[in-house]
Amino acid sequence: MSRINVMQPWLGEEEIAAVTEVIASGWVAQGPRVAEFEARFGLAVGSPHAVATSSCTTALHLALVVAGIGPGDDVLVPSFSFIATANAPTYVGARPVFIDVDETTGNVTADAVRAAITPRTRAVIVVDQGGVPVDLDPIRAVCDPRGIVVVEDAACGAGSTYRGRPVGAGAEIACWSFHPRKLLTTGEGGMLTTTRADWAARARQLREHAMSISAAARHTSVLPPAEEYGEVGFNYRMTDLQAALGLVQLSRLPEIVRRRRELAACYTEQLRGVPGLRCVADPPWGTSNFQSFWVEVLPGHPVGRDGLMRLLAEADISARRGIMAAHRQPAYADRDCGWGELPVTDRLSSQTLILPLFHQLSPVEHARVVEVLRTAGVPR
Repeated sequence: MSRINVMQPWLGEEEIAAVTEVIASGWVAQGPRVAEFEARFGLAVGSPHAVATSSCTTALHLALVVAGIGPGDDVLVPSFSFIATANAPTYVGARPVFIDVDETTGNVTADAVRAAITPRTRAVIVVDQGGVPVDLDPIRAVCDPRGIVVVEDAACGAGSTYRGRPVGAGAEIACWSFHPRKLLTTGEGGMLTTTRADWAARARQLREHAMSISAAARHTSVLPPAEEYGEVGFNYRMTDLQAALGLVQLSRLPEIVRRRRELAACYTEQLRGVPGLRCVADPPWGTSNFQSFWVEVLPGHPVGRDGLMRLLAEADISARRGIMAAHRQPAYADRDCGWGELPVTDRLSSQTLILPLFHQLSPVEHARVVEVLRTAGVPR
């Protein structure tokens, strides 16, 4: 048997040709391909301004900087997320305040946000966890009148929908990931999208050390003007090599989403009725791209979450423990993060399992995964 990975990107000859063309052009740093990728991605997600970055983590950092978040501010974040969600407020000197999530979707809710707001709360980061769209409108209804910035961490969200529109279209500012675990990949890379031209302009400068003139403008000038640095910036640029990859990947997005939803539906149907398993599903307000297909292993399951992982590993199938709980990590265990009990986060982090799901997953491989899950605990 061959190993079944939990995820692998869908890359082909078109991506090779696109990257080769950039190399032949002699312009491999941030340039025309990045600008084209920004424009096309912004159109795809319904945002007027898109700023490419080196990762979603750097996009989150820039989002908080341009929104004016800093020392003395509280930023509400889910603990049930990759560590970068909590790290971004820490980078700007703010305090990440952990809040709990909905037990069905794994996402932050308006009620959780409302209950956690204090006079120090200046921002909230909400996550489209595993591609399941967060119910954004009620959260903005709580935050917007109070002047609290809502940042949508859409790292996993490309191709998901919310109330009939692309995820991110209703956000004032959103951040995206193109890591190989995501539907669209540029190897590493990210994007910041926003409805505010002033935030976009400042993010563009900050990602290039806050230079007064862009690197692209300098390289296209025979005698470029001297640049100035009005504030301390960062090196958060994307390259044209990455953007060329991203442009091809973006053209594949509808097919990638269609295939992943097809595979997710097969998992759901074939695991229906298996005692002790609950599959992630679309929420009432949108559709998931199923960036991750996770199952909750409920109490009373014959072998439990870790037992299932061992059985899958014995069958040469790679799975992953479910979404991490940042408040359990040593980096935050001794910090003042304002969190009390997070029962849903603790439960989901301990009881969820991410199954293999990728475009090239064959029917035979899919059946191998299902077989292990259906026969776990059955005497042999």
